[in-house]
Amino acid sequence: MSTQVLNFSGAYDIGINYGFNGDNLPSPAAVVDLLRASQISYVRLFEPRKDVLDSFRGKPFVISLGTRNEDIKNLASSPGAALAWIESNVSPFVNDVNIGYITIGNEVIPGAEALYIAQAIDNMLAAISAAGITRTIKVSTVVSMNVLGSSYPPSNGAFSSPTALAMKGIVPLLVRQGAPLMLNVYPYFTYASDPQHISLEFALFQSKVPAVRDGNLEYYNLFDAMVDAVFVALEKINAPGLSIAIGETGWPSAGNPPHTTTDNARTYNKNFMDHVLNRTGTPRRPGMAMEAFFFELFNEDEKAGGVEQNFGFFYPNTRPVYPFWPGS
Repeated sequence: MSTQVLNFSGAYDIGINYGFNGDNLPSPAAVVDLLRASQISYVRLFEPRKDVLDSFRGKPFVISLGTRNEDIKNLASSPGAALAWIESNVSPFVNDVNIGYITIGNEVIPGAEALYIAQAIDNMLAAISAAGITRTIKVSTVVSMNVLGSSYPPSNGAFSSPTALAMKGIVPLLVRQGAPLMLNVYPYFTYASDPQHISLEFALFQSKVPAVRDGNLEYYNLFDAMVDAVFVALEKINAPGLSIAIGETGWPSAGNPPHTTTDNARTYNKNFMDHVLNRTGTPRRPGMAMEAFFFELFNEDEKAGGVEQNFGFFYPNTRPVYPFWPGS
């Protein structure tokens, strides 16, 4: 059975990250059943797993498929390496699995591998064509707020020199495809690092008054302030037209009381969903449609202890951590 190609770009549905850092996670088939019951249609995978991709065959999901960080240098080294990756991880599935994105690594910029990203994207695009794949698959990369060194306040947005150099190499490739830069945005971490100066209401989209003003722009939530800081940085490298998708965002339900509670997690995620689905945009980009993936599907026990194990919407037994998705 061949899946109809969905138009991922411009879609307003919100997806979810499906990670594998647990020793008690359900089978891929059970995960597919859970996703369907929860009416989640967009799924981000951090790396290719054949058993997982097999489980999505013939199913109405759009997949964002990541490469492992340790593979980036090899993918950038030659078109042949990228073609081998495509022939192994995409070609066997592309007729039955709707792969909308390939993401080159996760949070590699800034870092030692950053300057390989642009060449890896270019090689991967060429490999998709060389493999005879006619379906549109956009190739991007995923960055964290660390690209700025500081994520707050918005007026300070600027890339460091090495990061700016890496971004300047990537931007033309993304613009050529009409692909967004994927950005991981966690207001939780910014709030939790300085709760004396950042209010919980500002972090949870509950502020009734602007907590930050940048010229004539007013910020009622921390998420918008963080995203606009990246837009400022993109403007400074002459890339004002580049769009952004949210590769990860979420709020942990435990691990750092009193900031991490199921109520706070549910409140942040519900208000973020409304913010995106209502196409509110940000003060610098009002009305902007923004693709987004929540972090994450399951609590994963092989991650570092504390908050890192508690971002999931579901426990590994598929019981919801708190009510959120349909059926939970």
